[in-house]
Amino acid sequence: MEFTIKTGAPEKLKTGYLVVGAFAGGTLTDAAAALDKAAKGKLAALIARGDLDEKAGSLLALHELPGCAAERVLVVSLGKQEELGDRAWRDAVGAVAKALAASPSHDAAVCLADVALPGRDAEWALQQLARTLADGTYRYDTTKSKKKDDKPRGARKVVLATRNKISAAMEAAVKRGQAIAEGMALAKDLGNLPGNYCTPTHLAETAVELGKQFKLKVEVLEREDMEKLGMGSLLSVARGSHQPPKFIVLHYKGGKAKDKPVVLVGKGITFDTGGISLKPGAEMDEMKFDMCGAASVLGTFKALARMALPINVVGIVPTTENMPGGGATKPGDVVTSMSGQTIEILNTDAEGRLILCDALTYAERFKPACVVDIATLTGACVVALGKIPSGLLANDDELARELTDCGTVSGDRVWQLPLWDEYQELLKSNFADMANIGGRYGGTITAACFLARFTKAYKWAHLDIAGTAWLSGDAKGATGRPVPLLAEFLIARSQGAGA
Repeated sequence: MEFTIKTGAPEKLKTGYLVVGAFAGGTLTDAAAALDKAAKGKLAALIARGDLDEKAGSLLALHELPGCAAERVLVVSLGKQEELGDRAWRDAVGAVAKALAASPSHDAAVCLADVALPGRDAEWALQQLARTLADGTYRYDTTKSKKKDDKPRGARKVVLATRNKISAAMEAAVKRGQAIAEGMALAKDLGNLPGNYCTPTHLAETAVELGKQFKLKVEVLEREDMEKLGMGSLLSVARGSHQPPKFIVLHYKGGKAKDKPVVLVGKGITFDTGGISLKPGAEMDEMKFDMCGAASVLGTFKALARMALPINVVGIVPTTENMPGGGATKPGDVVTSMSGQTIEILNTDAEGRLILCDALTYAERFKPACVVDIATLTGACVVALGKIPSGLLANDDELARELTDCGTVSGDRVWQLPLWDEYQELLKSNFADMANIGGRYGGTITAACFLARFTKAYKWAHLDIAGTAWLSGDAKGATGRPVPLLAEFLIARSQGAGA
């Protein structure tokens, strides 16, 4: 999707679709009021008679409105004016994105950037508009047969109309939104690919291609390299698979040479059967999404490179399949991690933490400013928080607050859970330094407690995205989260916040 910012009277914008907003009760935004004046009150009259539902995100499509140069007008409800906030605004923009993606018109003008939101400025609105509208055009078709007579639908050129003087900051905000949407699209594509396409090798090839496209240094460690490093925990997960494991490291150097990097670590289990602790068959196909942490790191790197942020970032992606087989790790086996700590594997389906712990140890060599790992780690997180926020646990409260605030700004929210020492008792083992599971209760917390044992050298946060990385049912597919959160976090860090 191609965006431009433009000033001008909305009624004079020649476009296929003109989008304006209205509040419950009939109050019009400034752009809608200008349009209504040109239409001699017809727009207000239609809304007054109840043609537009008052719920935020409701739509009213009008054709050939008098006094309007646009072919069609789309009015979106912003809900009650006194209750206008981030949620209502996002509901409205999300509905517009869906409508424009299905529109027969290939161009549109959206007059929503000037809507006054508490605590938000025009730059925020423009970034969120560009991101949401561009994300609305996403379609997965890689593994579908394409018909030659298929005609693309949806707006591909969008004017973001404003009454304000256009500034460099506003233009930069639009570019950031576009970049984040591109990163989300990559994360979605990788997540949606089936396991026979998206193998550890495919993730490595994707990283290498990103490196070529954006001139990033990319390293891919093979099984032999991991053996030399002593990554016995990661390699224990790979034993049952015929697909070779990979350990991917990306370097983005946009900051000063002496600046400590932010390190992002993404879980890359490209298919998770559970191993010997085999999962139930129902919905096991969705375990292709178990690499969405890795996908989010790669997607964030694409957005980061597009934005050209002045910050140093390292991405680490440990990736393998988790399969049963004659060589697979068995419950009760003891393995030695890269840190030298031994682990009794009581459940082979708790494998994500086994690959992450070696990656977190590897991260020490970069002397990071902080480390954030992202993983579809526990079903317990979905039970605890549902599919609205991602789970957040951290060994540093300031870092946790940064991520929480960035989640609010981006709309890609998180909720912090405790990481108290008392939970560590649940990981006791009679045969190793620790067990890889902690029992029935507090599964998300004990998983993070396990990882915390490998992160004592730096500030660290863990994002459990098991509930937010993909949707099931009719809308089944990867969401691209938490790319918006991670991108916002890096934007803030690059501007000096929390660094």
